[in-house]
Amino acid sequence: MSIYKAYDIRGIYPDELNEELAKKIAQAFAVMRKKELNKEQITLVVGADMRLSSPSLKKQVIEGLFQSGVRVIDIDLVSTPTFYFAVSYFGYDGGLMVSASHNPAQYNGIKLVREGAKPFGQGNGMEELQKIVENMSLRDEGEAILRSSESSGIATSLSGLAMTIENKGNVILKEEMLFTQTKEEEKFADLKKIRPMKIVADAANAMGAQYLSELFADLPQIELIKMNFDLDGTFPSHEADPFKDENIADLKKRVLQEKADLGIATDGDGDRIFFIDNKGELVEPSIIRGIMAELFLRDNPGSTICYDIRPGKITRDMIEQNGGVPSVTRVGHSLIKKQMLETGAVFGGESSGHFFVKFPYGVFEAPMVVTLKLLQELSEKNISLADYTEPLKKYFHSGEINFKVADKNAVTQKLKEKFADAEISDLDGLTFEYPDFWFNVRASNTESLLRLNLEGINKKIVENKLGEIKKIIEE
Repeated sequence: MSIYKAYDIRGIYPDELNEELAKKIAQAFAVMRKKELNKEQITLVVGADMRLSSPSLKKQVIEGLFQSGVRVIDIDLVSTPTFYFAVSYFGYDGGLMVSASHNPAQYNGIKLVREGAKPFGQGNGMEELQKIVENMSLRDEGEAILRSSESSGIATSLSGLAMTIENKGNVILKEEMLFTQTKEEEKFADLKKIRPMKIVADAANAMGAQYLSELFADLPQIELIKMNFDLDGTFPSHEADPFKDENIADLKKRVLQEKADLGIATDGDGDRIFFIDNKGELVEPSIIRGIMAELFLRDNPGSTICYDIRPGKITRDMIEQNGGVPSVTRVGHSLIKKQMLETGAVFGGESSGHFFVKFPYGVFEAPMVVTLKLLQELSEKNISLADYTEPLKKYFHSGEINFKVADKNAVTQKLKEKFADAEISDLDGLTFEYPDFWFNVRASNTESLLRLNLEGINKKIVENKLGEIKKIIEE
């Protein structure tokens, strides 16, 4: 499989992604940014997560940028939200973050963004970057050379940009980003209105530990019980993917043991956040997304809210009930951010736990803002998280189910024939909507898989329709 994914670059270290390749990627990105911005002197941010391979990969990313005449802002060890903040808040020309998000320990990767933390991915630069890297040869003296290749068109399109760098860049270390980010994001809430609470947080030995520690240091009324806060790229406790039930099982138990008000779980690079209620149950991201939509619409009446097409109808209900404009998007954090920028949406959320905020300087994940607004809402209503969310559990969800299929197109065609009387959307895969149930089927870009998400007005309908759809897919 290609390491060049829809939203980032990711692969097994060092077999698929190593130091030499990281350096090439950095130089290729520098070439692209200079061309796009039409300027020779650019400033790019570089950060990294706590994976064991991150320091050496990051070193070569910086070296590649330095040799390309780039001014590098090294923000050291950070979460992805802090990386996005650094790029956008300070007005830099883009950045590279060494991270493989929630993937297991043997993986690493590179996230790339333009100015304002604008997305960079497939259909938006990734294909060109891949071609440049594949046609690039790095000489010992640090020259970035593109091999002539008429078939690729790269040599022609980048004529004059493949050159020997005479004026090297420089590297500036900035370590105060998290402090600055926290103070900025605390402006979205009134910290004094947050009541005393007991909260258990599991950071999975990953980057969410940084901002959770910084945030709750400013909330002395909160008793924070830390689980797995020591940064460790081997992930000794469990995988850093809270979307899998087994990775939040201990957190759920601890919330009950401690009689805590709620629990918080973050993923590997800290850009996804999940909440456990006081009864030890996961609050569905679609419900958190709906709550946030309501809260942002209070401050921004009539605004647009973005959400992905996978079932989570409670979000749309709450947007409409609170006078907002719902804007459905394709699945993927880069695609949601892009649509937020295009529509001017003040908030957006993905079913997988990404929550995005429109700042004056950019649109990106803001788990601290979501946490603060939720805590203030619970405080002002003087209600538990379980009681607050209970009325919002109106629908039943199948969860995401993956099917291995030989011919994805043939299966989707059979579904279109079977459910021809539904309201059908092809925005991302196929979405079939009936008054009492609705489902989305999307083909994986990299595997022979179909991903099914089904939701309905009661459990019986979901179980019946799930059996019916499974039979069509598996026959």
